[in-house]
Amino acid sequence: MATTTAQCRTVLERFPAGSPRGSWPAEEYAAAQRVQGTDAQVVMDLNSDQFLVVTNATH
Repeated sequence: MATTTAQCRTVLERFPAGSPRGSWPAEEYAAAQRVQGTDAQVVMDLNSDQFLVVTNATH
């Protein structure tokens, strides 16, 4: 029987989507986190109209 691992995301930082620079601040922050060894990515939270920088963690 196959098993799966539950995944959750940790939000590292939030950036408003209405910013004049769009997602750039979030992308820059995520890139800086990756340089430090954190597997960070940018996702859009439509409900809050924000770009979130998240990292995956398994339980």
